[in-house]
Amino acid sequence: MNQSLFQQFAALVTQNFGIQLPPEKKALLESRLFKLKNDNMGRPELASDEAFLKYIREDKTSKGLAMLAEAITTHHTFFMREADHFSFYEKEVLPYLEKSIRDGDMRTWCAASSTGEEAYTLAMMLEDHFGSMPGWETTLLATDLSKDVLEIGKNGVYSAESVKTLPALWQNSYFHRTFDGKYQVVDRLRHKVLFRRFNLMTPVFPFKRPFHVIFCRNVMIYFDNTTRDNLVRKFAEFLEPGGYLFIGHSEVIDRHKSDFDYVMPSIYRKKGAFT
Repeated sequence: MNQSLFQQFAALVTQNFGIQLPPEKKALLESRLFKLKNDNMGRPELASDEAFLKYIREDKTSKGLAMLAEAITTHHTFFMREADHFSFYEKEVLPYLEKSIRDGDMRTWCAASSTGEEAYTLAMMLEDHFGSMPGWETTLLATDLSKDVLEIGKNGVYSAESVKTLPALWQNSYFHRTFDGKYQVVDRLRHKVLFRRFNLMTPVFPFKRPFHVIFCRNVMIYFDNTTRDNLVRKFAEFLEPGGYLFIGHSEVIDRHKSDFDYVMPSIYRKKGAFT
């Protein structure tokens, strides 16, 4: 791939997904597109990188952009990733929300859910805390750009290796063994997580009510400053006053340019309080 072609792909990726592809990512893009072509042998729109770029630009269905999104996004996650977040969520956030939410409607958004481990970790904690309390609605929203990883999340099937680090009580209560030795999230918990495809670059978010908690971790590291600041403003718009935003440990928010107060590294709280 020549530099001009790479720059055209990079511009498309940034424009549509907010993700920056600096020159040193050229080899990564080449390898991802090579795999995409191998996985879809015989499709004329994937005969070459030039043909794929032309297809994306002329395609009115956005299927080409969806294929590009699947190719360039990275999905690395696991249960209890960045465990200090979940400890704070369990010990500080959930008790606070229990006392503060008056209608029992606990609204949580896992905004980069990948294959579902983060969303199900939150769902298990919500079930532990609110499961025995009548009148609480704790179904959470899990979104991602990639349709493929969302399907994995919906199925909720994970290797024994990935589940073994979880507490035994969770393994026994929230999973069952499949015929091939894997673990599947039990139906009652899977029904508590709504997996939906969503692009964080969507100009107007469609949510009817603000959330109490948003997890969006290890995503904004791929954005430039302007894109990140715009997304943080949208998160603030769709969080209740006093609501919490969790981001990745390598990410920061400029508190002077946002409506968030700093709580601890990578945890922020929207200014104000529940009323």
